[in-house]
Amino acid sequence: MKTDRKIHIGVLFGGRSGEHEVSLMSARSVLSVLDPQKYEIIRVGITHQGEWFAGENALEALQNGDTSGLTRVTLLPQPGLNQLYAIEEQDGRATLRPYAPLDVVFPVLHGTFGEDGTLQGLLEMADLAYVGGGVLASSVGMDKALFKEILRSRGIRVVPSLTFTRRQIQTDIEAVLDQAETISHYPLFVKPVNLGSSVGVSKCRDRRQLRLGLENAARYDRRILVELGVNAREIEVSVLGNDQPIASIPGEILPAGDFYSYESKYIDERSELVIPAPLDEITMEEIRRIAVEVYRAMDGAGMARIDFLLDRETGIAYVNEANTIPGFTKISMYPKLWEASGLSYQELVDQLIELAFDRKKDRDQTIREYGSAA
Repeated sequence: MKTDRKIHIGVLFGGRSGEHEVSLMSARSVLSVLDPQKYEIIRVGITHQGEWFAGENALEALQNGDTSGLTRVTLLPQPGLNQLYAIEEQDGRATLRPYAPLDVVFPVLHGTFGEDGTLQGLLEMADLAYVGGGVLASSVGMDKALFKEILRSRGIRVVPSLTFTRRQIQTDIEAVLDQAETISHYPLFVKPVNLGSSVGVSKCRDRRQLRLGLENAARYDRRILVELGVNAREIEVSVLGNDQPIASIPGEILPAGDFYSYESKYIDERSELVIPAPLDEITMEEIRRIAVEVYRAMDGAGMARIDFLLDRETGIAYVNEANTIPGFTKISMYPKLWEASGLSYQELVDQLIELAFDRKKDRDQTIREYGSAA
């Protein structure tokens, strides 16, 4: 977006998700590279309870759990307003006043109510430009079960899996266990369908562990995925773009534990990222090709990280999942893969913002009234 004035960008972080703390880490990195000569930055922290607060110290306030010095704000789902509103309470009545204009929104939110299409729906209704995938890509990327079904329909390999509900687990867990064991041999992985950062994920080696894994995952979501555990290398590819996406070189995760758990990602410093992944050229290019195909299948926009399981015995590459707002700290895989591919962290952030404006320009070509003149 070419303009003689600063671009007003709202950076959203925190959120009603088990990945709240991860979001704060990502946001700190994004905020550190936004050029204050180019951007007017509006920091918006969303609490675990879903309240929006804005202020220069919003990130620190959410980390400390003290929002008393911030301004409560909201975004109205009405086109043309293009701004945040402050919520002021006086004599038991709440009123709104303009707080800050918005040209574009950068959601640095992971998990539910940020990466799953719900926030994207609000931004679409408000007719704002925003970074990342739209409602469809976000919801499909977040819903691991639906994501796998879409890939199966396209002939893209995913591991065998079954989906159960929280109610099934609570009312007849023995039947769930019996059915889950029909997938194949142990180990089996249990995952909340709508969550990321490996929150609530368990590797189960027997029926007892499977029971515990199902009960744990059901705390985080009403739908739970059980899938075959593969003796695999964990390969990841970053994808960037709108209608003409490109893939980075692949990287490999060497987790500190049995798999790339939450602890391995954010606590145990022994996990390693190997960039580029030690792959032969044919395998590397095939994984990049599949990553772009997956991105297009889900109508990706802006960015996504596509994760693969590369079977150590057969060499088959299975698509594991897609993250439409991947971890975005400076040491996270998504930006590091682009850095190794020749795009610096700051250049990546700037390009994502340009892609947001490009996507908005494309949306603006859509006629909203039947019979309207072109």
